[in-house]
Amino acid sequence: MNTCDICYKNFTRRDNLVVHRRVHTGETPYSCDQCEKTFARKDKLILHERIHSGETPYSCDQCEKTFARKDKLILHERIHSGETPYSCDQCGKTFSQNGDLTKHKRIHTGEKPYSCDQCVKTFKDRSHLTVHKRIHTGEKPYSCDQCVKTFKDRSQLTVHKRIHTGEKPYSCDKCGASFTKNSSLDVHKRIHTGEKPFSCDQCEKTFKQSGELTRHKRVHTCEKPYSCDQCGASFTNSSNLTVHKRIHTGEKPFSCKLCDKHYISSSELSKHKKSPGHLEMMKTFNNTVPTSVSISLIECEEVYIKEEIKEEEIFEEDPISIQMRADNIDPLSI
Repeated sequence: MNTCDICYKNFTRRDNLVVHRRVHTGETPYSCDQCEKTFARKDKLILHERIHSGETPYSCDQCEKTFARKDKLILHERIHSGETPYSCDQCGKTFSQNGDLTKHKRIHTGEKPYSCDQCVKTFKDRSHLTVHKRIHTGEKPYSCDQCVKTFKDRSQLTVHKRIHTGEKPYSCDKCGASFTKNSSLDVHKRIHTGEKPFSCDQCEKTFKQSGELTRHKRVHTCEKPYSCDQCGASFTNSSNLTVHKRIHTGEKPFSCKLCDKHYISSSELSKHKKSPGHLEMMKTFNNTVPTSVSISLIECEEVYIKEEIKEEEIFEEDPISIQMRADNIDPLSI
């Protein structure tokens, strides 16, 4: 019997013991001639070299996919067979890979073994930690081939590309609304169910989204983490800062389709549309133009209202209105 003198593990063959001892010594005698990586075992080097050569000698007989490693092929074949040999003893959920089961079990145990060395965050999955670290490094390795945007995570790029393709693969079975992300559909469904699963531990308020709860909590803490680099004004959320900056830039992206007036926020446009002058103009317009054109305008108004509702979900408070009240400015005069 061949026994390791460090951990006392036993091996039937001496050459296996020699390879094992490299776990303790850190020795990696096999090096790749294409890059700087080194390995403790020759078979690991051979597998690695296929990254450079592109060799994929293992092929699936059910589809056209090929793999560099046999174990990857075996895992892939379970897609076709439906085999899920690994089951959770807590909830009965089954998985095709043991690694997936291990990660799943952390839902029940709450274990988060991967911690960030830059902040206090911990994660259940190593890949989630890898993506998180890019917040600190600023690394965005995934770039869109249609525009200049880059992303920390491949999944973020996949979702972004749907802006260019117009693809919205997730649809609501209640109203038909479709979304680019499954998470957006989940949030939308709460409109129909009335579910508000995120509750404030300081008061009785509940919210549909965790982000809404995060922003709300700043009411209690008085935290304003977003500050203007022009005047130092600070805000509870980034969207309010974006609107505020338009005071400095003069940008007015919200326009009235009827009278061509422009505003720096959707709430100011909404106030304009409810003003007596605008309502009178709408009445005159509807009496003087063909019905089809009038209906078209009404449809535009409805689209605006929907957009306004979406924006109200994001904005806790309109900083422009606050600024104008402080300066005694009538928003309808802008």
